Order: sequence, then C-alpha cells, then structure tokens
Amino acid sequence: MNDAPIANVDGEPAWRQLKLSLERPYKDDSGNRIGTLYDITPEGEHVYEPKQAPSARLETNLRRIFIERGSDFFEKRDDPTRTKDDNTKDPKDVEDIAENDPDVPPKPMTVEELFAMRMEIIPQLFVALGEMTQARDLLTALLSSSGGSVNAILQGQQLPPQQTTSSLSATTVSKPAPIVSVQAFDSQLTVGGKDEALRKASKLFRTAAESMERSRSRGETYWIDALRARRANWGLSPAPLPLGSATGKGADKTSKDFMISYGLEGSPTIFRSRAVASLPTVGDTSIDVVFPSHQNTRLRTSIMLTTGTSTETAVFNSPRALGSMGLDTALKNAQVEIVDQEIFSLLVTEAGNLPTASAQVSERLIVINAAQGLDLSFELISYTNTLEMTNGQHLCELIYHVLHVLLLRKHTAAVGRTLAVNTYTKLREQPLPVLHPIIDILQYQVFCERIQVELSQAVVALNEAGVPSRMSFTPVGESGARLVALISDKGAKSVGGEVIIRINDWYTLRFTMASPSTLTAHLSQATLAISSLPQLSQLLMDEIERCLLQKICNLGREICSNIGGVWFVDLDRCIARWEGCIL
Repeated sequence: MNDAPIANVDGEPAWRQLKLSLERPYKDDSGNRIGTLYDITPEGEHVYEPKQAPSARLETNLRRIFIERGSDFFEKRDDPTRTKDDNTKDPKDVEDIAENDPDVPPKPMTVEELFAMRMEIIPQLFVALGEMTQARDLLTALLSSSGGSVNAILQGQQLPPQQTTSSLSATTVSKPAPIVSVQAFDSQLTVGGKDEALRKASKLFRTAAESMERSRSRGETYWIDALRARRANWGLSPAPLPLGSATGKGADKTSKDFMISYGLEGSPTIFRSRAVASLPTVGDTSIDVVFPSHQNTRLRTSIMLTTGTSTETAVFNSPRALGSMGLDTALKNAQVEIVDQEIFSLLVTEAGNLPTASAQVSERLIVINAAQGLDLSFELISYTNTLEMTNGQHLCELIYHVLHVLLLRKHTAAVGRTLAVNTYTKLREQPLPVLHPIIDILQYQVFCERIQVELSQAVVALNEAGVPSRMSFTPVGESGARLVALISDKGAKSVGGEVIIRINDWYTLRFTMASPSTLTAHLSQATLAISSLPQLSQLLMDEIERCLLQKICNLGREICSNIGGVWFVDLDRCIARWEGCIL
C-alpha cells in the first residue's frame, strides 16, 4: 500500500499547495468584522476598540498633523518635488559644494544677492578711500618740506599715468637726547622688575630647599622611630602591598614598608588585626605613630555596695599616660586599650553562663549581680569620660589587674592545647574562665562578712552573759605566693579560711570556709556542712547550750562529789541526782 501524499496534475505534493495569508485576519468565519482587542477582563469579557466614523477619524488625523508637526507644516512643503534630503540640507553647505565643485555651472545672482553684496563691499571701499586720502596728505607734507609746492604735487597728480612725478628727497633725523628724569624712572622700572623676578626665583628655591629638608628630616625621624620600636621589642611585620600592585606570577611582592604589632600573641585574630600601627610618612609630623583602628576607649571597673538605705560606689579606670607621649608610651596605651577590649569581649561571652550570678549585658556595659547587695559592672568608656574615685577603689583596681592575669593564663592554656600531641587531651581540656574566678572571690568576701557578723554576735552574747569567749577569724588561710599561684596556675582552685571560737578556754568551736560559699563545722562528734544562716544560728545555739550544760555538770560533780551525786546531760537538759533528790 502506497502511503505517499497525493500529488496534483503538475506532480507537486498537496502540502506544497497550502498557502497562508501574511496579513492579519479581519473577518471571522461568519464574515463579521474582527475589531481591535484592547483588553480581557478577569471575567473573560473581551474589550474591543470602539467604532469611529471616517469623518471623525479624518478630523483627528488633521489635528494631529498641526499638533505634532507645527502650524506651518504646509508652508514648508511648497515645492512637492523636493525630497526630504534636499529640505534637510543646510544652505551654506549647498553653496560650499557649488563653489568647490568645478563641474557645477555658475548661476546668475538675484537682485537680493546683489544688494547684500553691495552693502557688504561699500563700507570697505569707504575705509580704503580714507586710507588713501591720509597717504596722499602725508606725501604732500613730505614734498613741501623739500622745496616743492603743493600745487606742483596736485598738478603731478593730474598728469597722465605715463608721466612720472619728481623724485623724493631723504632727510636724516637724529634721536633727541633722553630726559634725565624719564631715563631715571625707566631705570627704576627695569631694576624693580629684575628685583621682583629675583625675589620670586629666590622664594621658589627657598621653598624647594625647605621641602627637601623636611623630607630628609622626616626620613631620619622615620628610621629613628623604627629603631626605637625594635629596641623596645615591639613586633614588626611587613606592610601589605599598596592597592593596585601586581600580584600575579613573577611579580615583585616584596613589601616596601612595615607595620608595628602591639597586640598579645595569644589573642584572637580579630584583635591582633586591629592591634597594628604604622609610622607616618606624609602629613603631620607631630604625630609619632598612626593607629588605623584606634577607638579611644578604656575599661572602667566599678562596684556598687548597697547596705540598707545607703549605697557606696567604687570606681577604677584603666591607667593612661597623660601629657606629651613618645612612641613607646603611645604604643603601650594602645596595647592597654586593645587588651581592655579583648577582656570586655570575654566578659560579655561568659556573663550569660554564670551559675551563681545574674548579669545584664549591652554593647558597652555589663552589670553583674554578684552577691546580695553587691553589683559588679564593667564598661568601655572614652578617654574624656572620667569619674572621681571613692572609697574601695583598691578592690576595683585589684579586680582589673587580676583580669589581666587570668587573660594571660587563658592564652597560655590555649598555646598548650595547640602544642599538645594527644588529640584526646585537646578535647578534654576546656577553655579557662576569666570572669568566674572574680565572681567567686566577691561572693566569698560577702559570705565571709556575713559569717563573721553571725559568729561575732554569739561571742558578744557570751561575753555579756559572763562567759569569757574570743574568736579567731581568718578568711584567707593561704599565703600571698599561694594566692598568686591559685590565680595564675591551671585548674579550678578555691580560696579557704577558718574560724575558731574559744569559750572560757575549755571549749572550742572550729569552722572552715571555702569559696564561693561553703561552710563546714568541725564538732567533736561529727563534721557538718552548713548551707544557710538559720542552720548556723541553730548550730551555735545548740553547741553553746550543750557547752554551758556540760560546764554546769562539771561544777555539780565537783560540789557533790562527797555525797555521791550523779550529773549528766540528756539532750538539752542537765540532770542531777543525789540522796534521793533529782534536779
């Protein structure tokens, strides 16, 4: 079976006979006119162009002609045979083409062109006539001075062109002698002009010499400061290449300058990248060193102690050198600033994870409720912000310097973890805290004060009752070297002390304390951990009562020894029996 398409008589396939119209259809299948579609509404309704009468359409088109092409549109098209290109050419360009092209035949000038040429040439002719008249008068004056007469000259002018006039005579004129005053004035002008030129030249040379001297002096100062920085053991590192320097393969990447690094070696990268300075090469020579990331801040440590209705505040600001500063002093101040910023960042990180204190953290302020009635705050302030110190600033100063010791301990531990060979050891070791030891010490201080108050009341009460008693209170039992070792060495260690109460030299109560708030009572029959002040008060009452009852029993035994009395203590009572009597 043949599936080939059916061909016509000429042998052409049927699909070749299909022809499509290239113009837009204007009638539908029913023969109705198809309008211009403007829009389709959301409901699916078609919006067509409204029908318009031919007269109205013609009126609109004529109005558009005058609006878009101007009211003189028909005046511009007087000659319908001129093309659009001819109308757009400049008349001057047409004239230039006609003049330069020898093939173009000359055209006769119109009356208007002749009149314009006449009005242009006549003034020039009048000027030439005036010049010729002046030349004639000058020539007449010269001929009259040599003996000729004016009439002869006039007659000579009236001769035909073939006849020549009389020859002219020449006269030597000598330059008159100069006036002395004028000559002196001219000399003064000449000398003054030369003097001004010399002064300007000397000023130019002096300016250039001063600039060269400043450059030489700046160069010497630059290298002297560089040697001072190196002698003071400040770190020097190559400066980055200038912007636009070639960094491709084979390019010279040698640094032409250096930077001074004043940050701590164990600090994070973000702080070490800020802690860079450079020596000035151009600009103000009064500046010893340039700090690109200088923020002019300092760390303020303050303690607010609330007792009843009174509030005491102690403040300590990080030290700064005042007055004129050299290179080494400026670098030290900048180092203190960057170290303060690093300490503050660590405090912000650890303030939200304190187990025994609550904290409020903002961008430049940290307030920590370290203990009851004691608030510790750290703040980054500007250099100009100062506050007078009050009582207790020594404690704030101690906290400030202890923070630096703890920061160095943290850096040392980080370096040790980096150099550790055992990976398991690296994972087990946790970063050492910076803020937690400070909070523990402050809480221990408040804890010791409250314990001392409670025990002192008991001792005073015994003395007032006639029982001689004394207390030995030692809040910190370690030596100074041991305390420094506790702060600087690794590991979480606590500070401890002890309290000994002696009642009439025949009974002793001993308590031991450990930071932050651990109290242990060492009794003859047991060792108890005390967790609250009411528990401590109850323990003191019981022990003092038992001690007094025991003393009464001893006295009773001494008195009733000859009658065979029995004295003993049962719980909180003293019981005595002798000869049928019971007390």
